[in-house]
Amino acid sequence: MAFITIEGLRRQYMMGDTEVTALDGLDLTVEEGEFLCLMGPSGSGKSTLLHLLGGLDRPDEGSIVVNGQEITRLDADGLALYRQRQVGFIFQSFNLITSMTALQNVEFPMIFSGVSSQERRRRAVELLEEVGLADRLSHKPTEMSGGQQQRVAVARGLINQPDILFGDEPTGNLDSKTGEEILAMLTEFNRQGQTLVIVTHDARVSAHANRVIQMLDGRVNTDTDDKKSTSSSRKRR
Repeated sequence: MAFITIEGLRRQYMMGDTEVTALDGLDLTVEEGEFLCLMGPSGSGKSTLLHLLGGLDRPDEGSIVVNGQEITRLDADGLALYRQRQVGFIFQSFNLITSMTALQNVEFPMIFSGVSSQERRRRAVELLEEVGLADRLSHKPTEMSGGQQQRVAVARGLINQPDILFGDEPTGNLDSKTGEEILAMLTEFNRQGQTLVIVTHDARVSAHANRVIQMLDGRVNTDTDDKKSTSSSRKRR
């Protein structure tokens, strides 16, 4: 059984008096350990798909099963637990809390998971060291470069040891060199077993991914379906 199974996914929105179909009966499976890149023109449905997979929105029709759990049947509390325990996010605009240090930003999601303060600090320091920010623990976002902020965001996204790390244009605000550094880091986490699903317009991302899906008009247009990265490696802990 696939790690993620999507069947008949449909999502429509009203824009003024016009009904827009963002997803049009989409079917898709994703294996554990994949680095999946979702690409396509604006309006193709890729960001809508990411939001549905991440439990940030609900479809009008269809089902999403993640690791045996049908998240489309969860109530609001169930979706909140899903987002807290099973998924992590990184965004184009970093979405860090500007009044907090790098360490505090990474610790923050663990507060809602009931992790002790001592364990929060230990895990946050360890991850920040792993992403190359051992000397920036006490720095606030305004005191860091864009690349450093995104490294903090990656650490924050991974801190609760999610089943899936979702990225929404994670290199969109970075120069080419810094973007490559972030992609190399994400690729290394994927080699350790982390499942990645990244939405992007950046063709460089596809060079790091092991599967690339091109979306068009709310459906899968092309799919490289390259399973070479699917392995028995366990998710990083």
